[in-house]
Amino acid sequence: MSSSAIAAPALILHHAKVITIDSKFHIAEAVAVNADGTIAAVGGNDEVLALKAGGTQMIDLAGRTLMPGLMDSHVHPGAAMTEFDHEIPTMETIADVLAYISGRVKASKPGDLILVRQVFITRLEEKRYPTRAELDRVAPENPVVFSTGPDSMLNSLALKLSGYDRNFKVPEGGASRMEIDPASGEPTGLLRSLSHKVKAATTAKSPTAEDTYRRTVALFRDYNSVGLTTIADRDSSLRQAELYQKMLAKGDLSVRMRVSPGIPSMSLWPACEKAIDEVINHPLTKADARLQIIGTKVYLDGGMLTGSALMIDPWGVSEAYGISDPQYRGVQKIAADRLKQLVEKVTAAGLQFTAHSVGDAAVKMLIDTYEDVNRRHSVRAARSSVTHCNFMAPESITKAARLGVCIDLQPIWLHMDGRTLTQHFGHERMTRFQPLRACFDQGVIVGGGSDHMQKIGSFRSINPYNPWLGMWTAITRKARKLDQPVHPENALTREEALRLYTMNNAFLLKNEQHTGSIEPGKLADLILLDRDPLTCPVDDLQKTQVLKTWLGGKIVFEK
Repeated sequence: MSSSAIAAPALILHHAKVITIDSKFHIAEAVAVNADGTIAAVGGNDEVLALKAGGTQMIDLAGRTLMPGLMDSHVHPGAAMTEFDHEIPTMETIADVLAYISGRVKASKPGDLILVRQVFITRLEEKRYPTRAELDRVAPENPVVFSTGPDSMLNSLALKLSGYDRNFKVPEGGASRMEIDPASGEPTGLLRSLSHKVKAATTAKSPTAEDTYRRTVALFRDYNSVGLTTIADRDSSLRQAELYQKMLAKGDLSVRMRVSPGIPSMSLWPACEKAIDEVINHPLTKADARLQIIGTKVYLDGGMLTGSALMIDPWGVSEAYGISDPQYRGVQKIAADRLKQLVEKVTAAGLQFTAHSVGDAAVKMLIDTYEDVNRRHSVRAARSSVTHCNFMAPESITKAARLGVCIDLQPIWLHMDGRTLTQHFGHERMTRFQPLRACFDQGVIVGGGSDHMQKIGSFRSINPYNPWLGMWTAITRKARKLDQPVHPENALTREEALRLYTMNNAFLLKNEQHTGSIEPGKLADLILLDRDPLTCPVDDLQKTQVLKTWLGGKIVFEK
């Protein structure tokens, strides 16, 4: 038995299968928890039960599986507010999209803006954007913006109100692009990394501060219900961090929070530097297991789901992605010299730098920048990372391993988008897509996340934040509506998939001394499951139900 107990434990959980996820992946039977929420002892039933005293609460787990709480390396808690105005249905076809817009037209006045966000074309049956003409047909008197993150399709009225026509010239040297119909010379409506300031009113009601607080608490409770005890808010703000401070003070913060404020990387350097200094000097950057600003985030390229990730080889002409230029390789949002300035300043302060880097060229550029900066100070010590990292060249994996660069990756994207990506890029290029096996084999620390953007509900959300679905995807490499796994040679074992959402994330999120495994002295972030994830039929893993979730020894969810 391993133990750090002095006083009698406040709680003993016994007769369980305890998956400790320590360095040896040791399996135990019982856990004792101190009154301060730390783990007192882990071991066999008899030896842990011998520690009980008069006031110790005893819970017999009757052979069920106990594990460390899970972590999501990448969420956007603003997702709690997306259905504040009205419920948004799941849209799987262009007809679904047009029917939704048609319904919003009926609920709006002529001239009101209709905005559809984060319905990814990779997930639509037709695998394409709705056309400008289709949007015009269902909303002739309303501006419509169909936005998928960095890229958007606008209808004619939205284009007009934004000032985009055949004479508009995209500024030279930037990352932006306005797609043109080669036959007519008119904009198709598709804008890549080009802002659309549609001057129009909206009928959507605005939440109060109390509404935001209440819905964020509800979201975090839902995270607890699927076993999440730690999350990282990527692209947060210092103001959002104040909301988490308030939740913590009132006893409503039911997850450990790791915060990465976004930095305006395309502003003039004095503005960038000022924003970074505000983060560096913020009191929440002090090490804290409960709530801590761990670093900063910027956007280096566009999106994989939108056809604008920065790739080493050209994307290829595609009707689905609206790509007509055979040499098009995606969108680079930050110049190389600016990226180096950003990485230097953030990592020199010991903060984690991360950049949204989806395509293999963006990943290479960021890791090469880390290599350069590492000559002057350690990027490993700052826990430097790459966000998304969907496509990776083999040499980038080797370099990341050597430099100690971590990866914040979303297995769920393989499940949701593997079919469209395989059809577009082909079997050979997809060897570079989420190469988890190669990363684990070379010792790169990869943490599992969801990039949860919209809606509350672990399966209905965009993107689904159910970690058991994420683990199942990493193990099986199975994609929706695709009959073959996507390069199963890149799959993880069950043990590795569990590490992805526990110990690896604890390291990535700068909290490994306190969380990620069940060991004496660490915090008692624990989950009780209805099945054993190491032995249940593999396809049942995604159906795993969490029965109880403890945060620091206190129950935050009970089924």
